[in-house]
Amino acid sequence: MGENGNEVKNTLSIRDNRTGKNYEVDILDGNVIQAMDLRQIKVNDTDFGMMAYDPAFTNTASTCSTVTYIDGGKGILRYRGYPIDQLAERSSHLEVSYLLLHGELPTQSQLDDFVQDVTLHTYVHENITELFEAFRYDAHAMGMVISGVSALSTFYPEAKNIEDADCRWQQIVRLVAKMPTLAAYAYRHHRGLPYVYPENELSYTANFLSMLFRIGTCEYKPSPVLERALDVLFILHADHEQNCSATAMRVIGSSQADPYSALAGAMAALYGPLHGGANEAVLRMLNRIEHVDNIPAFMEGVKKKEERLMGFGHRVYKAYDPRASIIKRTADEVFEVTGHNPLLDIALELENIALSEEYFVERNLYPNVDFYSGIIYQAMGFPVELFPVMFAIPRTVGWLAQWQEMLNDPAQRIARPRQVYVGEDTRDFVPIGERG
Repeated sequence: MGENGNEVKNTLSIRDNRTGKNYEVDILDGNVIQAMDLRQIKVNDTDFGMMAYDPAFTNTASTCSTVTYIDGGKGILRYRGYPIDQLAERSSHLEVSYLLLHGELPTQSQLDDFVQDVTLHTYVHENITELFEAFRYDAHAMGMVISGVSALSTFYPEAKNIEDADCRWQQIVRLVAKMPTLAAYAYRHHRGLPYVYPENELSYTANFLSMLFRIGTCEYKPSPVLERALDVLFILHADHEQNCSATAMRVIGSSQADPYSALAGAMAALYGPLHGGANEAVLRMLNRIEHVDNIPAFMEGVKKKEERLMGFGHRVYKAYDPRASIIKRTADEVFEVTGHNPLLDIALELENIALSEEYFVERNLYPNVDFYSGIIYQAMGFPVELFPVMFAIPRTVGWLAQWQEMLNDPAQRIARPRQVYVGEDTRDFVPIGERG
């Protein structure tokens, strides 16, 4: 009952002042209405009906999902209900991958089987190396890996059988397993080094580091600290709800394209500097500031909108990005092994100012996940051009979880947004000699 004693209905009343008509639409899950319910609002029977105009989908839900929960106002991120800090502290990337893909944490035997399946599919066909050899020596790693993922669809034509659950799972395992291999091959090509084949005795992240940095036939043993740090970074980047690239994965997948093609499209979305290139932009900003003594002048430039403070603020989070605090602790552990990075001093001072000065606090300019990740990757020896690829490797799991959920959702159809046409009305064709 409401405050006036009337029965509370879970509906929204709408009055169309053009016609004087009243409409009532159901409210679902507390604050959601079905967009199609607006179509009943018409001026006359020939009218198309009301629709919402929402560029960039800032207030439009395209799906009901059980994969990832975010409360930006409170700084909460959970995978399948599990807080990100618990997973980062107590789990591994492949265990989190299983969770995202299956919805539940695995038993020990389930995890062992999954790890073995992934490990046995890390090799790629030798023709992929020939594809990579066709690229220029300075080709961007992300472009190479996107091409490699897309090419995999030609090696596994059965991947088109997306309605076959067993076939889908086979492609999921292949993609999770082969992404680090493709990334490492792109890096080695860029460096002019021979490719290093996967070592099945190593962990997921140790094998990746081996394929990147091993020289000759010497046995490669990465630092356990760096191996674990990379695992934590992969966990933090595994999924982030309906962002640009996840939406691209779902939209392409809605046409029933194979997962390799859909994932290549998601990677292309991630390639954009507003998405996967943010940590590279942070590193460039820190290098340009150069010294802590230059920070006051830089921050004044930010306030005057002459400079951009990269790595602060987030489209979703209006509080401290929960991933940023975990990454900050990880950075401390990494630098104990790699040595102190002077860029960290600049980063810490920038964070201190942003968290204490009213100008930045009132604008919710808290550090996000990109702020420290670039510094860590640089300290571990990853070149800047590999940063978006480092994002794509763990996010592959999230994209595949979103894709699989979309395929199993009976409410989903091929994506086809509406538009508001604002162009010319009907015009008669004018022969070219009579124009102008």
